[in-house]
Amino acid sequence: MPETRFVADSMLGRLARWLRALGYDTLYFRDAPDRRLLGIALREQRRLLTRDAALATRARDAGLLIRAESVDAQLAEVAAACGLERRVPLSRCLECNGALAAAPRETVRARVPPYTFATQREFWECRACGRVFWAGSHAAGILRRLAPYLGDTTPPGSGPR
Repeated sequence: MPETRFVADSMLGRLARWLRALGYDTLYFRDAPDRRLLGIALREQRRLLTRDAALATRARDAGLLIRAESVDAQLAEVAAACGLERRVPLSRCLECNGALAAAPRETVRARVPPYTFATQREFWECRACGRVFWAGSHAAGILRRLAPYLGDTTPPGSGPR
């Protein structure tokens, strides 16, 4: 069975970011036409997440109509429909969807604020866009919000992996 991957329509950008935070490969295009999204979903065996009933109907089994308004309810909807499996949280770039890899501290020194460099020991870099990530104070809050989908094996306060 292929790995669960998603493509989200223009109305679901926040959901796409939270699925990425969960560790799911989730494509998102701000202005992609329906035809392109459907083509990507079918060609790449991705689940098309949409708020457009007509597009969901055209996508058939590849589509999932998202009815909920809030991101938390949307995540619950996707989890119920797709049976989300445990992934490594915070392992994808929230901006571009690229995979994160551990980055040696010295290689990121010039790209992070001095205070961050002085107080953090671990950094991750997006393999696609080069953004640098670290387990700042926001990471614990993100993990708390994602806890219902992570099980109880993620220690509070752990950062990108």
